[in-house]
Amino acid sequence: MKNELELIKILADLRNLSAETEVVEFKEAKTNYDFNKLGKYFSAIANEANLKGKPYGWLVFGIENKHHGIVGSQFRPNRKDLDSLKSEIANRATNRITFIDIYEIFLEEGRVIMFQIPAAPKGIPIAWEGHYYGRDNEELNPLNIEEIDRIRSQALAVDWSVVIIPDATIDDLDPMAIQLARLNYTSKFASNAKEVDKWDDVTFLNKSKLLIKGQITRTAIILLGKEESEHYINPAEVKIRWLLKDSSGNDKDYAIFGPPMLLAVDKVYAKIRNLKYRYIKDGTLFPEEIDQYEPYSIREAINNCIAHQDYTKAGRINVIESEDQLTFTNVGTFIPGSVEKVIIDNAPEEQYRNNFLANAMFNLKMVDTAGGGIRKMYNYQRDRFFPLPDYDLSNERVKVTLTGKILNQAYARILASNSDLTLVEIILLDKVQKRLPLSIEEEKQLKSKRLIEGRKPNFYIAQKVAEGIGKKADYSKNKGFDNAYYLDFIEKSVKEHDHLNRKDVDDLLWKKLPDWMDDKQKKIKINNLLSTLRKKGRVKNVGSDAVPKWVLAWKN
Repeated sequence: MKNELELIKILADLRNLSAETEVVEFKEAKTNYDFNKLGKYFSAIANEANLKGKPYGWLVFGIENKHHGIVGSQFRPNRKDLDSLKSEIANRATNRITFIDIYEIFLEEGRVIMFQIPAAPKGIPIAWEGHYYGRDNEELNPLNIEEIDRIRSQALAVDWSVVIIPDATIDDLDPMAIQLARLNYTSKFASNAKEVDKWDDVTFLNKSKLLIKGQITRTAIILLGKEESEHYINPAEVKIRWLLKDSSGNDKDYAIFGPPMLLAVDKVYAKIRNLKYRYIKDGTLFPEEIDQYEPYSIREAINNCIAHQDYTKAGRINVIESEDQLTFTNVGTFIPGSVEKVIIDNAPEEQYRNNFLANAMFNLKMVDTAGGGIRKMYNYQRDRFFPLPDYDLSNERVKVTLTGKILNQAYARILASNSDLTLVEIILLDKVQKRLPLSIEEEKQLKSKRLIEGRKPNFYIAQKVAEGIGKKADYSKNKGFDNAYYLDFIEKSVKEHDHLNRKDVDDLLWKKLPDWMDDKQKKIKINNLLSTLRKKGRVKNVGSDAVPKWVLAWKN
């Protein structure tokens, strides 16, 4: 957080630049500014700051860009509205990255707004609504392929997991872990089973890509190292913390597991209470009984945390178990950029943070580098009629939540049973159901197939889908009624009761307005309806603005 004197000095330095640069942009924005264009500049300046090796860049409102004179800006004059930009930008940018801060300076010449934009993280270009932007001098343009590749290649510049530890020896590895590694390797490569039996441990570990010419790597310590060998990779932490919470969110139990991670996965899995879940399927009186969580999904989530953890940040992997949810977190940005991209591509990842570690885990049957793990997790939830996995990619970490029951308001169960919908469409409709924002491309995709209705950002499931899944009532609650219905309803009620005050009108309409409206939007809607009736000469206010009394403006 910068103080006012610091900001005035920074602003003076920026204004003294002979011209705008790729990481500094001035806009007059005297009264307003297009939100979508602001997002494009956010993407462009973040990417250019990365490419120029700068920690951040600036977008400044209230300054004309030719001579850098102060003209003042009235863009979002309410501070609360200005601060809300952080979440609005995060909702549509890669990994929910947003402004470092938004500053206001009130000068004699006028109000200046300074948006401090962070550089894109190493290896992660920042997109706005799925598109990458950059700048050529002062011009806003799509980020070119060479620049995208240059940013992405940063993640591969140094593979932390491949580093050799000179002082470590085979004695620092756990014999039981090596034995399980052999079993997994021969199960993965069954045709080599007889040959594997003849290999000594060093040969086996070289072949399975955990050692390099007999030398111990960080990967070997993570997957097979004895617990006391963790000091070799300090300050990195190789720990999984399992935490059990009760229905009120209070901690009930916990356990922490260190290396070898090959054995720790089974220990964590054994702690999780994968209870039976019973429900009645449509068309039968007999209950269906299944595990709350698909075992594959649990192991996939834990192993993904191990494979993709950013060990340079010295964080722990967390597995949090609550009454009907499992949450897995690991430190580090999500390199593919978005889960939707992974689902749509349905192909092996092009980049891995810990490439050497990921390959070793593949050889030990822990992960599948052929791709498709996340997609399988989605399909397992879909087959159960459970809500789809929730991914939160904010704050430079990956957080995955699996829900182990059918939610009362979840569309997931009903939508998943509709064979006409693709998995991608179900994921997008699941976002609509959860009131999550849609990108422009996602909105177009759903609207082109007439799967959603309503106005942005308050979309709801379209009538044809709602009717097909038995959700006609929900559709009506979301869509509401035509204005003519509301106007006629108010007028008839005024006639019936002689007069209505504002509370009477609110009580009359509140539950009939669409469910997507919040209280403020409902208030505005009712104001507009009353104003329409007044302008048409149907009703009039014989009270005051503060205490209105609505009566008929005409009598039969």
